[in-house]
Amino acid sequence: MQDNTHDVVVVGAGPVGLTLGRMLGLRGHDVVIVERWPEPYPLPRAVHFDDEIGRVFQSMDLTDEVESISEAVPDYYEWRNAAGEALVRIDWSGTGPNGWPTASFFSQPQLEKVLAEAVATMPNVTLLRGAEVVGIDEGADDVAVTFTSTVVKQRQVRARFVVGCDGANSFVRERMGAAMHDEGFFFDWLIVDTIPLDDREWAPQNWQLCDPARPTTVVSGGPGRRRWEFMRLPGETREELNTPEKAWELLRAWDRTPENSELERHAVYTFAARWADRWNAGRLAIAGDAAHQMPPFAGQGMCSGIRDAANLSWKLDRVLRGESDLALLDSYSSERSAHLQHAVTMSVELGRVICVLDEEKATERDTRMIGGDADPAKVLPVTALPVLGDGVTAQDTDGGGLRGTLAPQFPVRIGAHSDLLDEVTGFGSVLLVRGKPDVAHADPTLQRLLDSTGVRLKTVEETGAPDLLDATGQWTRWFHGQNISAVLVRPDHYIFGAVTDNTQLTDLLSEYRDRLRTLDPSPTSPHPATTTV
Repeated sequence: MQDNTHDVVVVGAGPVGLTLGRMLGLRGHDVVIVERWPEPYPLPRAVHFDDEIGRVFQSMDLTDEVESISEAVPDYYEWRNAAGEALVRIDWSGTGPNGWPTASFFSQPQLEKVLAEAVATMPNVTLLRGAEVVGIDEGADDVAVTFTSTVVKQRQVRARFVVGCDGANSFVRERMGAAMHDEGFFFDWLIVDTIPLDDREWAPQNWQLCDPARPTTVVSGGPGRRRWEFMRLPGETREELNTPEKAWELLRAWDRTPENSELERHAVYTFAARWADRWNAGRLAIAGDAAHQMPPFAGQGMCSGIRDAANLSWKLDRVLRGESDLALLDSYSSERSAHLQHAVTMSVELGRVICVLDEEKATERDTRMIGGDADPAKVLPVTALPVLGDGVTAQDTDGGGLRGTLAPQFPVRIGAHSDLLDEVTGFGSVLLVRGKPDVAHADPTLQRLLDSTGVRLKTVEETGAPDLLDATGQWTRWFHGQNISAVLVRPDHYIFGAVTDNTQLTDLLSEYRDRLRTLDPSPTSPHPATTTV
């Protein structure tokens, strides 16, 4: 680590901090990750990611590594009542629209090891463990970060930006002056992680016992692991619940004993639902648990934090390169906060269905859900769609109402080579246009806008000679289903906007340029990336 001013200091080396460091490092930026603990936490915590997050790992060139430590769900996520009847069955099998398994399970220490090893290979990213941040002094052009450490002599680093991925008790959030909005949803649950020593098969692999006598979650803990979550009942204290003896007592009902299972971890967590009122201010930002916490019932805690990293990283990249002004970062707060509130609301509503201890209310719930044929669309609470808030999304030109939603990642073919979209297009913004190449490539005004925004135009079609051949027909069906002719996808795979007619392409790109708060490119930009890869 050099003594100069770095591009970004990331506080916290959990999955979110390591992801942010890796993504910025891949764009050529000089990053220092500061972690208070000298060694990685060795026990399980997060266990689930969805197909969108798999796509983010893919964007970090970690597909093989992540697949090797995770397992795809082969069936469904089922909720049952005390009598064993199905209340709801959610299909988690197969491949999602992002080209990854719909749901995957893993052990967090293994994922952190993959991410940390990936960071360690990067000469422009430094990970400092055993360094606790105790001071942040923000100046006009940079930030001084002071830390205590028994590992390195240096006690201060300077960076142009600081991002706190430092957990629910975030020091960076406190320094930023952000307040937490709390939904007032609190329940204590005992989390028990085990390593089975037998070859028992679990079908379904993941399910929820909605029994008022003791609501219980039974899920994978990643390859070779199983997790149980037991709700604390009235009259029980956290202390008496959080013992190995109590864990084994509760596991016994599931035929888990010291003879056939290893007790890896037990811990009582208070499930809560809250988020910060702002996620960035000046040269400071927060992500992950520092910005939000939610109940685990939808499996979106870590997923939401990695979405934060994907959103923030491409915007920081533009600002660091002098391609956009500092105000672009304000869209991080506005976009992610609105999107995050969907995940929190969904988790809370699911929790209200699960955490029922009154037998009469549980019977009413069971009757309603069984009467709905266990169909999620009929029996689960309906919440708003997960759409980004106002920010870098189209307002004037948005055919299909797709702005702020996640673009799919279907396969495409170039010549004899076929792969998922992102593998072919690489990092950056992409304008996908249905039609022949000469239709979109011939307009000089459009070309100037493409150059000024860094957007790559790719035509996609089932036949002929497009830039990308839609050999499976999935893109063609998607375009038809959305009734659009083109879609502009941002670097984080979210849709800026779409058009129904290709004559609107220049308007779409003009608005994108304005929303990016694009600066005139200059070889003497005061804020170039310090290194390249």
